[in-house]
Amino acid sequence: MAYLDNIRTFVRVYELGNMSAAARDQRISAAVASARISQLEEHLGVRLFQRTTRQLNPTEQGRLFYPGACKILEAVEDAEAEITSVTRTPRGTLFIAAPLGIGRRLIAPHVPAFKQAYPLINIRLRLSDRALDLPGEGLDVAFFLGLPRDSTLKMRKIADCPRVLCAAPVYLENKGHPKRPTDLTSGAHDCLNLRYPGAQEFQWPLETPDGVERFSVKGPFESDDGDVLTSWALDGHGIILKPRFEVADHLATGRLLPVLEDCPPVPVQLGCLYAHRRHQDPKTRLLIDFMAERISEALADTPQAA
Repeated sequence: MAYLDNIRTFVRVYELGNMSAAARDQRISAAVASARISQLEEHLGVRLFQRTTRQLNPTEQGRLFYPGACKILEAVEDAEAEITSVTRTPRGTLFIAAPLGIGRRLIAPHVPAFKQAYPLINIRLRLSDRALDLPGEGLDVAFFLGLPRDSTLKMRKIADCPRVLCAAPVYLENKGHPKRPTDLTSGAHDCLNLRYPGAQEFQWPLETPDGVERFSVKGPFESDDGDVLTSWALDGHGIILKPRFEVADHLATGRLLPVLEDCPPVPVQLGCLYAHRRHQDPKTRLLIDFMAERISEALADTPQAA
């Protein structure tokens, strides 16, 4: 297995362009990763990377070796997946991440059921509304809302989530109901925004009679925690744009009221990302399929009107 481990490390170093990142991805030390590359180079009799103090670039031989190395690993992993599926229950630990709203409402409630169905798989769940570096942080699966930026990862779309603009009755009593989207940008209303370093959505896309338009909005408060924004909205501090499933209970009880229903927000994509080839891992595939089914059921059961 040492030779295969060396090839796995080579592939991740090649793809990530960084020894430390590849080591974290494989949950080994940078020294072990470097030793594996050196062993592979000695075995092949060529240098696979040019190393400097600041850069690590593949040599011509490294570029030639990469496609074949990928085929070797894919063949081995396909064979292992087939054997695993018929000979034993998948086991091990999965490191997964999700935004706070998705994680608390759509992922965490189903983790115990997944564990009951697959008792030899352990789950490590990390919740954060900030952008995550999936390979760099050693994650197996990351659920997301929106459009992922990392094209090197594989993606599975799960559903389109309807969204809603809403505010507390006390806010609307004080500020009035916005009558048109431009009211949000005129300074007459306070909009509560989800912001964090690297956040991409600085505008609210709304479906208008003229098509989808984006409106730059401002407000007195910003946070990198979506649930904090909901709390502020419930206290009457402004208007929020949220996936409907996150605020469905508040809409049902009247603690939040929808606004601009004739110009609703564009639905947001909900999906998951997983690293190159990891969907071949039976436990990763089982988790994604399990959660995708339950997320779809939960979204289908979410009332689409207040």
